[in-house]
Amino acid sequence: MTRKIVFMGTPSFAVPILKALHKKKYLISATYTQPPQKSQRGQRYNKSPIHLISEELNIECRTPRILKGNNEEFNFFKKLDVDIVIVVAYGQIIPNDFLDLSKKGFINIHASLLPKWRGAAPIQRSIINLEKETGISIMKIGEKLDTGPVCNSYKIDIKENDNAETISTKLSILASEKISENIDGILDDTVRFKEQDHKNATYASKIKKSEGEIKWSDNAENIIGKINGLYPSPGAFFIFKEERYKILKAELGTKSGEIGEVMTSDLEISCGDQKSIKVIEIQRQGKKPQNINEFVLGSQIIKGSRLTNV
Repeated sequence: MTRKIVFMGTPSFAVPILKALHKKKYLISATYTQPPQKSQRGQRYNKSPIHLISEELNIECRTPRILKGNNEEFNFFKKLDVDIVIVVAYGQIIPNDFLDLSKKGFINIHASLLPKWRGAAPIQRSIINLEKETGISIMKIGEKLDTGPVCNSYKIDIKENDNAETISTKLSILASEKISENIDGILDDTVRFKEQDHKNATYASKIKKSEGEIKWSDNAENIIGKINGLYPSPGAFFIFKEERYKILKAELGTKSGEIGEVMTSDLEISCGDQKSIKVIEIQRQGKKPQNINEFVLGSQIIKGSRLTNV
C-alpha cells in the first residue's frame, strides 16, 4: 500500500531530505515552501531551494504566504488525505487545524539535540555557545514550538574547523540518511515517541545582524565561536575607520597584548583574556573575501593598530 506524504521545507538544508524521500519511491503528494522572495536589487523574485527541486522532480509545489486562516489552502490540504507530513525548516508555524489533517501527524526534523536549542537558529547557537556536539531530532509537532515528543535523535561532533555551513551540511546529510527508517517506523507504529525533558530546554533565538559585532574584551575562544557560528551569514565583524570587516575564518593565536591590539602584520589580534585570534580569511566592506596574505598587501590595518570596540 502506497503511503502519501507531504513535505514542507524551504532552505537548501531541506533539499537532500526531499531527494532521499523521492528516491525511496514514497508518493509525495505535494511540497510546501515559502513564496518567492524579491532579490536584493528588487529586479526579480527568487524561488526557494525546495521550490526549485520540486519543479525538477515534477512534484506540485505550494507557496502560500500564510497558512493560518487560509481556507483555500486548508481545503486543498484536506483533499490530499495524507498519511504523514515531514517538516524541515519550513519557516511558518503550522496552524492547529492543519495538524489534524495527517493520519500520523506532522513530523519535524529539528537541527539540535532536543530539548537543547529549540527555535529558529539551533546550528548557529550551538556553535556560538561552544558546544562539542549537536545533531538532529525527529519529533512530532505540537501546539508549542519544538516541544513535541521525540522518536529519535542522532549525534555528530562539532570539530574545531567546523562552522555553521559545514555543520548544516553534515546534519542535512545525516537527516537524509535517517528519515526513511523513521517514517516507516511511524507509519507502521513500530517506533515510540518520548516526551522531552522540558526543564532542560534552551532556546535558539533568531540571529540578529547586530550580534555579529566582535567585542575584543571577550575571550578568544568565544570570539572564534562567534566567527564560526555566524559563517557565512550574517557574519562576525568589526569596524575600523568607519569600514566594516567580516572575519570569515580564524584560529586561536599565541600572542598577548592590549585588548584589540593588532599584534602582527598578518592580523593576530589580542582579546580580553590575554589570548589572541589569528585571522585566516577576511572580507572588507564591498569587497570579495581574501585570505590574509592577500589582504595585508594593501590594508590600513597594520601591526600596532587598535580595534576599539570592547
